[in-house]
Amino acid sequence: MNETATATAHELSDSRTLWELLVRRADLTPDRPVLLQDERALTFGGLRERAERTAAGLHGMGVRPGTVVAWQLPTRLETAVLSFALARLGAVQSPVIPFYRDREVGFALRESKAEFFAVPGVWRGFDHAEMARRLGAKGVFEAYDDLPDGDPAVLPPPPAEGGSVRWIYWTSGTTSDPKGVLHTDRSLIAGGSCLAHALRLTPDDVGSMAFPYAHIAGPDYTVMLLLYGFPAVMFEHFALPEALEEYRRHGVTVAGGSTAFYSMFLTEQRKRPGVPVIPTLRLLAGGGAPKPPEVYHAVVREMGVQLTHGYGMTEVPMITMGSPDDTAENLATTEGRPPAGMEIRVADGEIRLRGEAVCQGYLDPAQTAEAFDADGFLRTGDLGHVTGSGHLVLTGRLKDVIIRKGENVSAKEIEDLLAAHPAVGDVAVIGLPDAERGELVCAVVERAPAAAEPLTLAAVTAYLRAGGLSVHKLPERLEVVEALPRNDTLRKVLKYKLRERYARPARPPVPEGYSGTVK
Repeated sequence: MNETATATAHELSDSRTLWELLVRRADLTPDRPVLLQDERALTFGGLRERAERTAAGLHGMGVRPGTVVAWQLPTRLETAVLSFALARLGAVQSPVIPFYRDREVGFALRESKAEFFAVPGVWRGFDHAEMARRLGAKGVFEAYDDLPDGDPAVLPPPPAEGGSVRWIYWTSGTTSDPKGVLHTDRSLIAGGSCLAHALRLTPDDVGSMAFPYAHIAGPDYTVMLLLYGFPAVMFEHFALPEALEEYRRHGVTVAGGSTAFYSMFLTEQRKRPGVPVIPTLRLLAGGGAPKPPEVYHAVVREMGVQLTHGYGMTEVPMITMGSPDDTAENLATTEGRPPAGMEIRVADGEIRLRGEAVCQGYLDPAQTAEAFDADGFLRTGDLGHVTGSGHLVLTGRLKDVIIRKGENVSAKEIEDLLAAHPAVGDVAVIGLPDAERGELVCAVVERAPAAAEPLTLAAVTAYLRAGGLSVHKLPERLEVVEALPRNDTLRKVLKYKLRERYARPARPPVPEGYSGTVK
């Protein structure tokens, strides 16, 4: 590892604002690339210059410090330029995932009170400008190939402090409206610093953004690029195997996103065992969803690269992160360790957090009051414990604890065991209402692409019993699906959709050897 680069990165992480961080990096390495897309490249110096001209254009439109600007844009060089232009002005940004439609977008615009709204026009067959007009959005302008332009001489001084709320991110909507999460420049820099320092990256690395730039992972990853001075390939639309050509052409060394991405790369690797799917790749990294230990072992064994996984959420973009120099056991079974500035408290099994990377709360003060305890710790709703070595182990979510006949059953424990079954591509375990038990255990399985034998409840329960699962935790219902429902950001499984789909009476057969009553 380059110790000079690491020392520089730690110095840069003290930047007060994202704009200051960009300026300091551009002064250090103005001609090095930061963003790559198709045949285009943008350097650190170029990003600063283009962002200043765009900031001047936005200023001419009436954008001032504190002005709320929503944007719903794909992962493109221009999106990064616009976002840094808004950071230069000290505006309040409200990024919206480009796959969201009227309900979510309308809610975000109303709740944030956005005065401007940047859209891509017609993108992937959908007219975002028409939707904006339909929703009565203010200050609508297109920002795809062309951005506002002006003379930077007209700009006011950049923001001098990073503790003010300048970001409104939106949690994924489930059966209720999303929450507007309030972040500062400093909280985003703190989150990105945790990711950057844990991964032990160097200026010679080449990263990748296969997720929406509007996701909280966007600034998380961008901060890492600014701290260590290396580039990342941006994917406006990510799909495998089509994207592999870009990974290979740019010599990507670090890829990932979430557990679903690891599985997608594994699927491609298995088409040609022993031939590296991306010859330059040395590390898969990500977070955002649970990682079964078997996925870690499969990546290392079959792809010949390291896998480090972390724990983050919209409210806290990076909480813990595995490091390449961790033991295989810790990399397989934990979410890594927190940085020095992150306090983790476990109260009644629930993970609670306090530190600079934690958000300021929500747009709705009532939601803020409910989310933080009396000591200022954010309640995550996740269950887990901290090991003696300081690594965090997640055991599930409060809502994923299935209470069957008064006994707590961890969905994650069953999922981790089933993930190693050769016929299982992915799995989600949910609790379903049941008059006798309170809840019954239902395993919803996505078949592995090469699976030959059909999956049955009897085969699944026999496999779990052989793996040491207690009898009272065995699934009483099995559903086999072509594909699990996922969100459009980090491809996280949407369990609420499964609960809605399967919350109906069913009469599954009694598993072999099971002594309970099945109705």
